[in-house]
Order: sequence, then structure tokens, then C-alpha cells
Amino acid sequence: MGGFNSIVKLFMPKDRVFYSLFEDVAANLEEMGKVLTELVAASDPAVRKDKVNLIERLEHKNDDLTHRIFVELGQNFITPFDREDIHYLAATLDDVADYIHGSAKRIDIYKVTEINDNIRKLADLILQGVQELGRAIPELRNMQNMRVITDACVRINSLENRADDIYDRAIADLFDRESNAAELIKMREIYQALEIATDKCEDSANVIETIIIKYA
Repeated sequence: MGGFNSIVKLFMPKDRVFYSLFEDVAANLEEMGKVLTELVAASDPAVRKDKVNLIERLEHKNDDLTHRIFVELGQNFITPFDREDIHYLAATLDDVADYIHGSAKRIDIYKVTEINDNIRKLADLILQGVQELGRAIPELRNMQNMRVITDACVRINSLENRADDIYDRAIADLFDRESNAAELIKMREIYQALEIATDKCEDSANVIETIIIKYA
């Protein structure tokens, strides 16, 4: 069976639609991460609102790309790597988009007036995470630069660990300083959404590592 899979890979077109779609998803996530950092850096409420709306449009674009991946998966008998891994990677990348959007939406609907350092730090880690995904995913097209992929995945894991630390400190500080229960709940939800976005980056990296292990 392993020999058959190797033969299939040799004759498989390198420009299969899945590669292009995943690269489009990765580029879209990088843009979402960039806009999120711009959102949390902005002090003007109107600018923030524009950034939230842009993130929402990008999230819808990501939904469309994910749907196209699933449609192609249903229509193509031969795929560049295991069908379940294509499904898992598409789903985990879509989760990243969902939680970036969820973070921005919470900042908007909870009318956060002052963005603190913890929010900015978590947003920056999300941006770094999606940038690492943007480095790794294009390399799946030819699998010639495995080191680029594995290094990106290792860095994503490190970023997620840093996000955990920031989240823990932020929650501890929140309970120490915030006496208003409503504000406490709002901020905790924002922190959670941001931290989960980094978790989802790590989930995507784990799927990518599974793919390259099977390929090797």
C-alpha cells in the first residue's frame, strides 16, 4: 500500500486546487491577524469599528474558501494527502478565523474603551501564529523544505505557550483589580477568545506535522 501511495504522489499534479485553496486561506488568516493588531492599536472608535467590519468580511471569505475545500474533497477521488487530514486542516484553519473574528466582535459589542497590554500582546501572538502558518502551508505544495515546515510548527507551539502564560496572568490580574462583575465577565471572554485563537493555530500546526510525517 505504501508503494502504491508513493507512485500516486509521483504522478500527482503539483498545482492541485487544494494547494491553492489552502494558500489562499493562509493569506486570508494573515490579513485577519494584521487587521486584529490594527484594531487593538487604534484609539478612535470609528477606526476600530471599520477594523471589526473588515475582519467580519475576511471571516466570511474564509468560510467560502473552507466550503470550496470541502466541495473539492467530495468531488476529487485522488487528493494530495489523506482526505481526513485535508478535512482536519481546513476545519482547524477555519477555527482560527472564527476566533479572530470572535475576539474582534467581543471587543466591539462589549464597547471596550481602553485596550490593555494583555489584549495587545495576545493579538500580536495571534498575528505571529498565522504568519508561521503562512510560512508552512505553501511548503506543502512540494514537500521539499521540510525544515521550514517543522520550524514554523515549533514556533507556533512556543507562541501558544506564551499566550497561555499571558492569559493566566491577565485573568489573575483581572480578578485582583476588577470589582465590577459585568466588566470582569466581558474582559474574561475577550481574553478567552484571543487565547483560543492561539490554541487553534497550534491545532493547525499539529495537523500539518501529521501530514508531513505521513508523507515522509
